[in-house]
Amino acid sequence: MVKITRTVFQVIILYLFSFIGSWIVQSLSLQFPGSIIGLLLLFTCLYFKIIPVELIKDGVGFLLTFLALFFIPATVGIMDYPELLSWAGLGMILSIVISTIITIIITGKICEYLERKLLEKEQIE
Repeated sequence: MVKITRTVFQVIILYLFSFIGSWIVQSLSLQFPGSIIGLLLLFTCLYFKIIPVELIKDGVGFLLTFLALFFIPATVGIMDYPELLSWAGLGMILSIVISTIITIIITGKICEYLERKLLEKEQIE
């Protein structure tokens, strides 16, 4: 029962960051998703250790368990645009797949570089 309560509390904390981000976007009349602003605020708070990771760890794990379900509405929404399933849509899908592969490769190379630098630093010390 304690773990369930803690998880619910942590999901509420995550929702509050999203809510604050949306509020900032509305207040400043920005043309930017509020959820992204909320994520940047959360990242900043975690990076500067304003909030500890343990404060949201279980809630994040719970939400990641159901991550695939969050994509269902977007996938169903594609049915409203049959032109996305034509040749133009095929080109768009191909560009998304290629850009995703490039992003994965670049991210992997950056991670390998950073890991190599970290290992070199540990060996020096």
